[in-house]
Amino acid sequence: MGCSGCSTGRGNGVPAGCNNNGSCGVNGACNKLNVFDWLSNMRLPVGQSVYDVVEIRFKNTRKEYFKNSSLLPLKIGDVVAVESASGHDIGTVSLTGELVRIQLKRKGVENKGEEFKKIYRLAKEADIEKWQQAVDLEQPTMVKARQMATGLKLHMKISDVEFQGDKSKATFFYTADDRVDFRELIKLFAEEFKVKIEMKQIGTRQEAGRVGGLGSCGRELCCSTWLTDFRTVNTSAARYQQLSLNPQKLAGQCGKLKCCLNYELDSYVDAVKDFPDSNIRLETKSGLAYHFKSDIFKRQMVFNQKDDNGQEQFYTFSIEQVKEMVEMNKKGIKIDRLDTAKSDKTEKPKITFQNVVGQDSITRFDKQNKKNKQKNRHPHRPNNNQGANNNSAKSNPN
Repeated sequence: MGCSGCSTGRGNGVPAGCNNNGSCGVNGACNKLNVFDWLSNMRLPVGQSVYDVVEIRFKNTRKEYFKNSSLLPLKIGDVVAVESASGHDIGTVSLTGELVRIQLKRKGVENKGEEFKKIYRLAKEADIEKWQQAVDLEQPTMVKARQMATGLKLHMKISDVEFQGDKSKATFFYTADDRVDFRELIKLFAEEFKVKIEMKQIGTRQEAGRVGGLGSCGRELCCSTWLTDFRTVNTSAARYQQLSLNPQKLAGQCGKLKCCLNYELDSYVDAVKDFPDSNIRLETKSGLAYHFKSDIFKRQMVFNQKDDNGQEQFYTFSIEQVKEMVEMNKKGIKIDRLDTAKSDKTEKPKITFQNVVGQDSITRFDKQNKKNKQKNRHPHRPNNNQGANNNSAKSNPN
């Protein structure tokens, strides 16, 4: 399902699949960068007025803050007409109340009345119809714009087009590696589309957030659902996590390293502090042993060494055992052989499950039903084995 906040179902501001008007508390597929209003059921202290700044969501991940100078009774999901540079725009209320104050403080924006544009009114039916017409023009406009940019041989990619609510302005979002001279392109756009043109360059990560999609984990992209700050991701994050440096697996849809590589990086960095240096070499009487890999979860290190036949052999030790062998080498003592050293061969404890809930096995009726079926199959016919035993008893009276 979709609503006015995503590119798949922008219409009258009401989602097609539910009646919550985009204010669902489960953070579903209605909105991008949705924020759950956990203060909605709390009353303000006596004498305190409602915060007069409202967060408005436009197409995809674009959000802006506007001043509710008329103190309209707005709620999440309302479609409103707001002030713009030229004319007016139509958006959907995505956040109200004290959470807006917290969001502004987190982003370092000061609440000064002259900095925010105003909310005019709740959108009328005529405003929504005109807005819907503008939305219907976005897809064919983007296709036509890409063809025109290709005709001028410009090295740029137009990823999204957003019309203003009153159809007086169109914003073209594009990505490019180098600086692009699109002055001639703007002239062609103005002649073709008959609106005011604005070109806005965005990064590849912002493009992925606006377009959206599914990641390799099977979930929606983080940049299009909740992630707002794009921190730098280095290959060192993959090295700490013992990941293969394969760009096809580590890169996201934006072509950059996946943002999720940083999520668990701090835990890996803390765990690696207890490990000896991976560049160490264990000195044995039969030669040097080199570090091959480390298992952070099992707290083990694997070393490889050539045997008498010249073949590579791998030996696994715990980090405590490796530290002991390193201390022996520092004292000038060489290890006899790694295969005779105390290896980590502790057996894993067998996990047994107990019936703590008081329920029996879910298959407890299967055997009983099977026996009942065999008994009830021929209720009046004697068992063949029983008959054979009777015959043998009659033939052998002794």
